Amino acid sequence: MNAFQQRASDAQAALREVGADGAVLFPGSNQYYVSGFRDEPGERHLLLFLPQDGHPAFVAPTMYREQIADATWVEDLRLWDDGDDPIEVIEEVAADLGLRGGRVLLDNRMWALFVQDLREALPDADWGLASEVFDDLRMRKDDAELDALRRAADLADDVNVEVRRMGADAVGMTERELAVEIERRLTDGGGEEVSFDTVVGSGPNGAKPHHRHGDREIGRGDPVVLDFGAFVDHYPGDQTRTVVFAGDPPEGFRDAFEAVRAAQQAGVEAVEPGVQAQAVDRAAREVLDERGYGDEFVHRTGHGVGLAVHEAPYLVEGNDLELEPGMVFSVEPGVYLEGEFGIRIEDLVVVTEDGAERLNDSPRTWEPL
Repeated sequence: MNAFQQRASDAQAALREVGADGAVLFPGSNQYYVSGFRDEPGERHLLLFLPQDGHPAFVAPTMYREQIADATWVEDLRLWDDGDDPIEVIEEVAADLGLRGGRVLLDNRMWALFVQDLREALPDADWGLASEVFDDLRMRKDDAELDALRRAADLADDVNVEVRRMGADAVGMTERELAVEIERRLTDGGGEEVSFDTVVGSGPNGAKPHHRHGDREIGRGDPVVLDFGAFVDHYPGDQTRTVVFAGDPPEGFRDAFEAVRAAQQAGVEAVEPGVQAQAVDRAAREVLDERGYGDEFVHRTGHGVGLAVHEAPYLVEGNDLELEPGMVFSVEPGVYLEGEFGIRIEDLVVVTEDGAERLNDSPRTWEPL
């Protein structure tokens, strides 16, 4: 039994435990997690049916026959041709797997088009979300997953150091130009694709937490938020540093930066088995509250990282989930001063048997290297 078969077996046991008859998985992280086959979502019906017992089945266009067969251990392929009605195939598979009148969990990220088609094909089914099963399974990473995440973190560290060594050469570049340079270096270093649109937020753009990159030129003294990563063996890197490439930072920057660095350290130090996820958020937030920046910390402290860049567990007030060894998440407090600058420091962290291990280790300083 390979790792994907074991995960499918674990998912089936979890389906039985929650009283679900099966799950229907859409192209993406859950489908890959149990099958080993990965593809981008598209307009064609490419669905994996996972019953609570027995063998799973793919419903897929005929054009995918060889691609799926080469990638996965799943042997039951129900194929349809362009011009056919895939709903008929779905009805047949659901009947064979005992899902027509049962409780069926749908992939959370399934497009509405396919949700509607499934509802039409299975009018007597009771519906739920696959996160009911998959969030818990995927939160705890196995050794192979941790190895890929470590290598992705190493790549992000290496590129971060390379880019910061540009120093004054980065001044005058636009955010977009620097983002392109970062992504080139991630690819050259072995990244499969970027984890998300690279964030280069200079000056006041850094005060927008999810600003990506634009045409603003990086100036001397500008704080620049750099948030980037790339996938390695299907697992992403995700790291943030805030740097000043040349010149003196603006008034107030040094104090705010030290507050964020202390908050990030406090968050990491709070991580250990048995601690609630919200306790990590509280530890980081308490530091920023004490330093007078609490109102400028406008997002949760962290998010899980695995096959998806954002997944459970989430480090946020109200989440009383107890942390367990093998969970991986970001710890990334920030301060955002509208119209001036932003600061964020982010590392990926894995829960160990007795504490936490940082996966990222590039310098958490603001000066060029």
